Amino acid sequence: MAKVLVIHAHPCAESFSSALNRATVDALSGAGWDVDACDLNAEGFNPVLSAQERRNYHDTSSNTRPVQGYVDRLRAADAMVLVFPVWNFGYPAILKGYFDRVFLPGVSFDLKEGRVQGCLSNIRKLAAITTYGATPWRAFLAGDPPRKLIKRAVWGVTRPDKVRYLALHDMNNASQTQRDNFLDKVTAEMAAF
Repeated sequence: MAKVLVIHAHPCAESFSSALNRATVDALSGAGWDVDACDLNAEGFNPVLSAQERRNYHDTSSNTRPVQGYVDRLRAADAMVLVFPVWNFGYPAILKGYFDRVFLPGVSFDLKEGRVQGCLSNIRKLAAITTYGATPWRAFLAGDPPRKLIKRAVWGVTRPDKVRYLALHDMNNASQTQRDNFLDKVTAEMAAF
């Protein structure tokens, strides 16, 4: 059975992001995926890269020790789905910290003759499910960093066969119908993932 790592980054269980996470996990499970549900906040993930971790960053014999469990989960996955809100045109700090601490040399990339080569070829499918307070136009004007990071940087170290980026914009003004429709879209996309 194929394994999918679902990484959720929102501190509030009652949030719409948490509802999206539950719908994602349920749809993937119903479609036959072995789901590893990683709720970074609920698990108490520490997003802060320590001074010693930074010093050991390029030492592939020891750099994974502080986050070995998270590295093992990432390496065991055949697919990865990220569920998060966009805050200030970026990731929540806990998700940024996950990338800083877990996407390490020897884990997500290697440097070969000064060039980055992706190491996460086990990730064959990649998806991001997110909400924005901004309208699509404001996100575009700001450069839409989260979308670019998923579709360029994360894609670059995984090179999956399938990439999906599902976003509900203008969340602060979204009606219940718009939210329900987005939940339905996420459910359908994950059921077919």
